[in-house]
Amino acid sequence: MSTANRRYRCRYCSHIYDEALGDADAGIAPGTRFEDIPDDWMCPECGAAKGDYDLIEG
Repeated sequence: MSTANRRYRCRYCSHIYDEALGDADAGIAPGTRFEDIPDDWMCPECGAAKGDYDLIEG
């Protein structure tokens, strides 16, 4: 598996979770892998569940 930072897009509002940036407002440090985010984390824009994010390929 690649060690490069990946990006994930919310299916509902298109918010991007970028592993390089994390989510400071939720206490998620830059460099935090998506799979290491707590399962109860939600989209900061629309409240969608973590499972409603898809990996952005390429």
